[in-house]
Amino acid sequence: MKKRSKRYKELEKFRNKDKKIDVKEIVELVKKNATSKFDESIDVSLKINLKQSKGGDLSLRTTVKLPNGTGKKYKIAVLCETSKVDEAKKSGADMVGSDDLIEKISSGKFDFTKLICTPSMMGKIGKHGKVLGPKGLMPNPKLGTVTNEISKTVKDLKNGLTEIRNDKDGNLSCSIGRKSFSNEKIAENYKHFIDFLKKEKPDTIKGEFIKSIFITSTMGISYKVGAK
Repeated sequence: MKKRSKRYKELEKFRNKDKKIDVKEIVELVKKNATSKFDESIDVSLKINLKQSKGGDLSLRTTVKLPNGTGKKYKIAVLCETSKVDEAKKSGADMVGSDDLIEKISSGKFDFTKLICTPSMMGKIGKHGKVLGPKGLMPNPKLGTVTNEISKTVKDLKNGLTEIRNDKDGNLSCSIGRKSFSNEKIAENYKHFIDFLKKEKPDTIKGEFIKSIFITSTMGISYKVGAK
């Protein structure tokens, strides 16, 4: 049986498991209980309904740009043809390359956390999917990371564009800020995220799309949101 730390047990005293409370109150509680020394992430976790009425499962994988960002810093690499290298460097990317970057990837010697690739280079990077895929680094047109709009995409990623996807059980999570964010900024990000998610509901889904919502911090306890 998993043992809980003394700090966690103390935090448990502030949770009312039978009570659903509103977002503003939850944000205050979550930030109050984010007692670790580092700037904890504030996360929203949801259970969504992905069962079609006539059988079959649906998958949600997309990106959302929160108005106040997530506070998470990415090390961004751009893989492009040599004619676009200068443009990529001016975009603010942390790493830029062409065939030389592919060599680093093939050797496994890379430390970026996001990879942008121009369409013309996808043919070369495809065979390295086994290296990039498990790390969640494979460029994807649906996520905007396969593009010729290098400057815009780098800027979006730097300013909080984040990927969201559900698992096979319909669980989905997203960071909506940091402990250092104001309550107002976290609440604004939360509302934007939930409104965005509701618009992503497939037409084939009948009934309620969002089944439950919880908010927590990296090392804290979770609180159930009372109103969706």
